Amino acid sequence: MSRLVVVTGGTRGIGAAIAARFRDAGDEVLAPGRAECDVTDENAVSEYFAAAGPVDVLVNNAGISSSAPVSRTTLDEWRQQIDVNATGAFLCTRAVLPGMRSRDSGRIVTVASTASHVGYRYTAGYTASKHAAAGLMRAVAAELAGTGVTANAVCPAFVRTDMTATSVARIQERTGRASSEAEAALASASPLGRLLEPGEVAFAVSFLAAPEAAAINGQTLVLDGGGIQL
Repeated sequence: MSRLVVVTGGTRGIGAAIAARFRDAGDEVLAPGRAECDVTDENAVSEYFAAAGPVDVLVNNAGISSSAPVSRTTLDEWRQQIDVNATGAFLCTRAVLPGMRSRDSGRIVTVASTASHVGYRYTAGYTASKHAAAGLMRAVAAELAGTGVTANAVCPAFVRTDMTATSVARIQERTGRASSEAEAALASASPLGRLLEPGEVAFAVSFLAAPEAAAINGQTLVLDGGGIQL
C-alpha cells in the first residue's frame, strides 16, 4: 500500500537518497528543499503540511553544520544550527503528530548523527543541535508509547555528501593536506575506515519506517561500524 512520505531537505545528498528509496518502494514522496518549506519558519511549516495531506512517514533530514572552536563560534552560527537541526525537526514533527495519532499509524525518523551521542571538537553548535534532535525523538516516543506511531533517529558517521565535502575543504585549509588525506582523516573517526554512502543511511531510515518496525520506538540507530555501542 502506497504511503505519503515527506523528506525535508530532500533535494540532495542523504535526503535525495532517502526520497529515491521510498519512491522505488512505490510510495508517494514529497522532498521539499528550503525554498519549498523553511523548517525554521513556524507558519511555513504549518502551511506546507496542511497542504501536503495525511503524512504517513516524516523524515526530518534538513540539516546544516559549521565548524569552529567554541571561543570562535558566533551566536548566529549557534542559533542557525539549533534552528534547522533541532527546532526544524520539532516543528515538522509537531505538524504531523495530530494526524498520525488520529489514524493511530505513522513513522517519524530524524536523521541525527554520531554527534548526537558524543562530543567532537570544533562542533559545539552542531553537536548540541544533534543531541537535541535525538532527545526530541526520545521524548516524542515516550508520548507515543502504546500507539501505532513511532519516533526514532538514525545517527550516521560522516557521509559522502556536499556537507562532508565542505568539512574536507576546511581540513585542507587548516592543515594544507591533500583532499584524499583530509577525507581519510574524517573516515578514520569511525571503525568503518571510510565514509558512509547516502544509500546506507536511506536503508536505515526505510527500516525504521517499515510497518514491521512497530516495536522500535525511541531508539537511535548508530551507523559507524561499531564505535559507539549503546
